Amino acid sequence: MKVGREQAGKEFVEDRSDGEHVTHVPLLDLRMQYARIKDEVREAMDRVLESQRFILGPEVEALEKEVAEYSGCRWAVGVSSGTDALLVSLMALGIGPGDEVVTTPFSFFATAGAIVRLGARPVFVDIDPGTFNINPELAAAAVGSRTKALMPVHLFGQCADMDPLMEIARRHGLHIIEDAAQAIGAEYSGKRAGSMGTAGCFSFFPSKNLGAFGDGGMVTTNDADLAEKIKILRNQGAEPKYYHKVLGGNFRLDALQAAVLRVKLKHLDGWTEMRRANAAFYTSGLRDLWPGEPKVVPPPIRHERHIFNQYVIRTGDRDGLRDFLSRNGIDTEIYYPQALHKQQCLAHVISPHASFPVSEEASGSVLALPIYPELTDPQKSYIISKIKEFFD
Repeated sequence: MKVGREQAGKEFVEDRSDGEHVTHVPLLDLRMQYARIKDEVREAMDRVLESQRFILGPEVEALEKEVAEYSGCRWAVGVSSGTDALLVSLMALGIGPGDEVVTTPFSFFATAGAIVRLGARPVFVDIDPGTFNINPELAAAAVGSRTKALMPVHLFGQCADMDPLMEIARRHGLHIIEDAAQAIGAEYSGKRAGSMGTAGCFSFFPSKNLGAFGDGGMVTTNDADLAEKIKILRNQGAEPKYYHKVLGGNFRLDALQAAVLRVKLKHLDGWTEMRRANAAFYTSGLRDLWPGEPKVVPPPIRHERHIFNQYVIRTGDRDGLRDFLSRNGIDTEIYYPQALHKQQCLAHVISPHASFPVSEEASGSVLALPIYPELTDPQKSYIISKIKEFFD
């Protein structure tokens, strides 16, 4: 008996006791999400089309207020991508040539790329082996006379250990720029990601928990002056129009993207809880693989609200497991196969002798499983059964 639906262009057949098998479990299936909110999205997009106001405007302003409230911040500024959120935050804080920013080498490239683009230098410190997030003790030791900011990354949807990082910043008079691209709605000590530092930077890339229909981003802050600087910088540095006191860029968020995101934001908490439930299902189902010498290490939950943008396991035979799952129709991904200090284009700012063993070990052992909200229990059970089959 076939049970299932079309997924990623292939027929999906759930694993059943009558001998049927899953033929394909995608890493992410946005079509299922869209099917459930199609009418709301089209109504919102039609609203923009009827207005013919496509750049900034009321839709962006409304989204900014909604994201600020959701994130527990006073202000939010819509920008063109998560990368540009990092870049414009650094620009607004005056970080440039000769300055240093302490951050993690285990992240998406934009974390370091935004720093280097402004002529500043990323100072990498290794990660906590449990959470994949920056190690605060190592961050404290890395602060020097040129350090202007700390840039922790809330990787995979779990906040970095912010209390000691905030203390480091207070002690040395540093800014904290939270790279919260994967962490909208994540919480630490009752505070939302993006609300604890000087600025919080979010990505609305389609694969994120809150994803647009293209690129988009947001900067959150509790500093009114900083919010105003970012608004000016995102619009070519013009204030008023055609008068430029500072050099900015085109970092504006499109109204169509804002309209889509406003619809999705209403559903975000529900989707997040489904992701968290999927994570708990995996963790429970794989539990017998990690007593003693673990075959698989699950992602630990160290803070109260991990939103699971990714569910990332670690295993010694990562590549073998990934190949086996692929041959059995299960998509996975490696986030990230090469730590940032080993990226060729950063060789001029990173010592060739730099070594971050925990990050390097993570790059060789991490594997992300499908975690999107619409996964069914039979799909998750099939993934668990195949992981166990590989190790058996």
